[in-house]
Amino acid sequence: MSDPILIWGAGAIGGSLGAAFVRAGESVVFVDAAADHAAAMARDGLEITGPIAPGRVHAPAFTPQTLTGEFRRTILAVKAHHTEAAIAQMAPHVAADGFVVSAQNGLNEAVIAARVGPERTIGCFVNFGADYMAPGVVMYGGRGAVVLGELDGADTQRLRALHALFQNFDAAAIATPNIHGYLWGKMIYGALLFATALTDDSIADVLADPAHRSVLTGLGREVAAVSRAEGITLEGFNGFDPPAFLPDASAERTARSFDDMVAHNRRSLKSHSGIWRDLAVRKRRTEVDAQLGPVAIIGRRLGVPTPLTEAVIAGIHDIEEGRRSLVRANLEQLGGGDAV
Repeated sequence: MSDPILIWGAGAIGGSLGAAFVRAGESVVFVDAAADHAAAMARDGLEITGPIAPGRVHAPAFTPQTLTGEFRRTILAVKAHHTEAAIAQMAPHVAADGFVVSAQNGLNEAVIAARVGPERTIGCFVNFGADYMAPGVVMYGGRGAVVLGELDGADTQRLRALHALFQNFDAAAIATPNIHGYLWGKMIYGALLFATALTDDSIADVLADPAHRSVLTGLGREVAAVSRAEGITLEGFNGFDPPAFLPDASAERTARSFDDMVAHNRRSLKSHSGIWRDLAVRKRRTEVDAQLGPVAIIGRRLGVPTPLTEAVIAGIHDIEEGRRSLVRANLEQLGGGDAV
């Protein structure tokens, strides 16, 4: 493919991907709702900082209001809770024979497919460490899994082409017939990240603390139980073993998964999650409703209780509204040793 790639959302994920595509010789067009970010990129280019691929790239950049034209290859990389509004703005710019790749956290493919059709929607799972730092600046701090897949599991020509494209970002990127297994695996990991964001400590420090393993295990098991009821075969990534949180998993397997997560996060320059950054630095609402909310909704539909998931959602909202501080006691209040 030689036509331009439209990246809608040029923050941590979209900016990191787009910069790699530009370096690979692809034509990229960035769109971002933050006018100052779009203006900085249009004027000075996008600067990638961090240990892996630092440097500055130049590509056209627009706000949703100033973009014109249609594109066949499009990537949606906005926060999960902005998906519905973003795809509504983006849809007119997706060519009739084009598609949308959901390079996001959460189960956003369903929202996208409802707007543009499942046949024009491609699943994507990412777990690399990156952060938006300032207008025109994104930090790419740690490698992680990058996975693409058709929603129906098919092996298509466009999927193969996308796989080759994404290998310009990370040579270890893969295409899978089970993208839903990766997305739900990340939901378990994501729930744990939301729990760590209730504190001011790093991801690794929280996951490594034996005092919190019980409640975190209970939380992971809730999400895994919902995924099992949904008929999902979970897929592992970056040392994270999602089946280790299934209700019948051994304690040894679960402990080993925690240890592997700690080791992975110790290697990343990104010590805290983007969730924590939204709460502690940017002082804005998080993706908690869009990411964890569907777990509780699906759980209720399938008859799977999710009290810890709902408690994490409530705790995040308390911090967003200034009713709580970022402290370890928030984890203890989720359920402590009675969680599993």
